[in-house]
Amino acid sequence: MKVTEMIEKTGFKTVYLGEDREVAGVYCGDLLSWVMGKGQPEQAWITVQSHLNVIAVAVLREFSCIVLAEQAEFPEEVIERAKNEGLTLLYSDLPVYETAVRLYEAGV
Repeated sequence: MKVTEMIEKTGFKTVYLGEDREVAGVYCGDLLSWVMGKGQPEQAWITVQSHLNVIAVAVLREFSCIVLAEQAEFPEEVIERAKNEGLTLLYSDLPVYETAVRLYEAGV
């Protein structure tokens, strides 16, 4: 499934729509070193971290997008960095678990 189809199915708010990448799974995590070691390419990454380092980790792991959960917000500098990388940023007002369930129900 592509990122745009995932957005349609989940109803997550689009903060920035980058490249329409394939989404082949989901990774939930906030400890960046752990995410760097365990995340896999083409995953949608659910986190509550919203600083610049999440963009670097997402690019390094070749994630399809970042879904920011728990009503956290991306600072403008993070959005600008995502634009430079073509990385989609999404927003979910749901808790991490419910955000993951919504992705599962959407077929991710």
